[in-house]
Formats: sequence, C-alpha cells, structure tokens
Amino acid sequence: MLNRIDLRGTSLSWAELLSVVPRASEDVTDAMVVVEPIIADVRKRGAEALREYGLRFDGIAPQHLRVPVSRLSDALASLDPDVRAAMEEAIRRVRLFHDATVPPPQAVDIAPGARVSQRWIPVRRVGLYVPGGLAVYPSSVIMNVVAAQSAGVSSIAVVSPPQAAFDGLPHPTILAACSLLGVDEVYAVGGAQAVAMLAYGADLTGFSEAGTETCEPVDVITGPGNRFVTAAKRAVQGVVGIDAEAGPTEIAIIADASADPEFVAADLLSQAEHDPLAGSVLITDSEVLADAVDSALVRRAAATKHAVRVKEALTGTQSAIVLTDDLDQSIVVANAYGAEHLEIHTEDAATVAARITSAGAIFVGPYSPVPLGDYVAGSNHVLPTGGTARFASGLNPTSFLKVVSVIEYDAAALAAVEGDIGALAVAEDLPAHGESVRARSE
Repeated sequence: MLNRIDLRGTSLSWAELLSVVPRASEDVTDAMVVVEPIIADVRKRGAEALREYGLRFDGIAPQHLRVPVSRLSDALASLDPDVRAAMEEAIRRVRLFHDATVPPPQAVDIAPGARVSQRWIPVRRVGLYVPGGLAVYPSSVIMNVVAAQSAGVSSIAVVSPPQAAFDGLPHPTILAACSLLGVDEVYAVGGAQAVAMLAYGADLTGFSEAGTETCEPVDVITGPGNRFVTAAKRAVQGVVGIDAEAGPTEIAIIADASADPEFVAADLLSQAEHDPLAGSVLITDSEVLADAVDSALVRRAAATKHAVRVKEALTGTQSAIVLTDDLDQSIVVANAYGAEHLEIHTEDAATVAARITSAGAIFVGPYSPVPLGDYVAGSNHVLPTGGTARFASGLNPTSFLKVVSVIEYDAAALAAVEGDIGALAVAEDLPAHGESVRARSE
C-alpha cells in the first residue's frame, strides 16, 4: 500500500535527504490571493462581512456572531458524561504539565552592583482558532486554552466555524469544552474572516446577544486550520504573533525488527484518518517488518470507518516506507524528515529517542502511541508540521509569553565599564554612546 523509498547502500548529503523524504505538497501562496481581500473586507465592514462569509463558506449566517453564554452552559449540561469525564482528565493532565513548564524568572549578578534579570510576561489577549470540517476537535480547545491559561493570559477568545446543523453555532462539543475551561468569549466565525476579526477587531453591534459589542484585537493567534486559515495567519503575522503555519498532520515511525507490525500499522493509520493529505512514514532497516506492516495496513485500512480518506492518505506521495541500512541511518533520516509526531519502536527506544534532534513530539516505545499525545498524555498536540520541527517548537506556555531583560547597575558598576563602552562606541563611530556614560562620571 505504501510507496517505498530505498536508501540502502546510499550515502546522501543532508540536502539530498531533505529532497527525498516524503512530504505533502501544500503551498498556500495561491490562497493568499483569496484571503487578502477577505481580510480587507472584514476590516472595512466588520460584522456584515463576517456574516456574509459565514453564509458563503459555511452555509449559514449566524444570528449571534458571539455565542451567547447560555448556549455554552447548555452545551456542557447536555454533554455525554463519559466525554465530559475524558475532557476533565485531559485538562487535568495537560494543565499539570504546562503549569510545570512555565519558565521562572532569572537574575544574574554580572559584577558587584550589576544585575541583569529576565522576566516572562504574558501577552494581554489571545485568539484561539478551532477548526470545523472533517472532524470535531475539543482536544484542540484544551491544548490551546490550557497553554494560554498556564502562561497567565487574562483575555482569551475562541473562534470556530458556524455549523448549519447547530443553528449557526460551532459544534456543541466545542462549546462544552470552552465552558469547561471557563472561556465565555466564543465566536461563530471561521476561515480567513475569523483570523481577520481577531487580528484587527470588529464591531459586532446588532449581531451579538448584548446588542452592542466589539471583538477586541488580540496579540497572538494560535490553532490549526485549513490552507486559507494558514494563509490568513501568514497575512496578519507582524500585526499579531502566530504559532505556526500548520500543514497536514504527519507521523513517522522508526522501527527495527523487534517492532510489532500491528502496532506500527495501527499508528500509521491513526494519523491517515485525519486528512487525505496526512503523511504516514515508516523508517526501518527491516524489510521483513516493512512487508508485515504493509499487509497489516491493507487489512486495517479496508475495515476502518474513514476508509476512502485513509486510502488516499496512505497511497499519496506524502506517505512511504523508507528502507535504511541500519538504525543509525534511520535516525539520520528521521532528523532530516523532522516529523510532527515521531514514534520509536526499537530495542532500547529511550536511547534512540535521545539521539533525535528534529521532531515536534517523540513517543517512546510500543505503549506511547500518538493518539495518547492527541488527548491525555499531558503534552501539547499543536506541533510543527512540514519539516519545520527542524527549527520550530510545539505550542507551549512560552508561545504566549514575552521575555524581557531588566538591567540594573549602580554608579560604581557603570564606572567600571566606562572605558569598555567608550572603546566600543568609538569603534562603531557612535561617540554619543560613550558621552552618555561619561556624563555620569564628570
């Protein structure tokens, strides 16, 4: 079922490896042509434009662009008890980890009377995008909101596309998740128009339960979406901060002959059901395992609920089995690929995981599958895609924090470096810099 890339007996350069690893092709450049007029229109016409785009793209113009608080509490009250319990456990675990990973302030005494400190300051307000489309993602609500709350963000707005099946509101499970997390500012707006509203703000007078209301601009926008959402985030970057330009989901698995082919096949399939462009990649030095995984995939793919979507993803050019000479080469390939999710199914998996330098998240051993991280592991599932894990990180509290240096010198400490500052000021032909310091000692 999967394409095969045979790297055995080869010695490729880093650039050559980057060119041969399988990758989904999704260029959002052409989408920019579509989203830029939408962003300009929302800036100009506000709520009227938002409702019109809701009708055009989502099939409904919501009566209330901001979801009434009563509908949030109603959604939570009607939520399946088992789903609620699962959400509460996911929130507990994700919050436990994220609270613990907020970086503490630091202070360093550089010299007597000379201290430099570092403070982490949360942004004032964030906008969190939760997609609609092929699936419902309350887990994305949890991942985005908890990370922002752990960072200390005081103002959180959630946007999600209106659904014709739910009276123009986002899916009730999304609303229930927001209510469970204490978020009451939720908008039935999706697509590029939602990104524009968050970045620039919008007057919602006449289209909210309150009658007169404004969606205030945010400082940071996070959360995955389709290519038009991604293009819109690119368009407003600089006006606001963004987490990343998220592409289709992907999984890579490093496996050796000790791996269970059924586990490997099940995990490759679990990501393929997200999207026809999802990438599922097996990197192995065992051709016997590769054959067994392929056979298991054929059987499992035929029996799964989303068989058509899964087959398209698994047979696409973004999915493959990469055959290597040995485990060392498998690790090199994995680091070049830079997977969003990387599983390790090898002997001494923890040692192999320690050699990985490029991955959004690493899942160690046969009992740490990616769906664990999607929901209740405690880690965040908003991760870099498309190879950007080589230089980017997944969503975490620092995504919503600014680091600020605080410099505090007394007179003696400044006098001790007056000559150094003066010499550097002359070297850079900026004499007033040196004069600024000398003015204090004259």
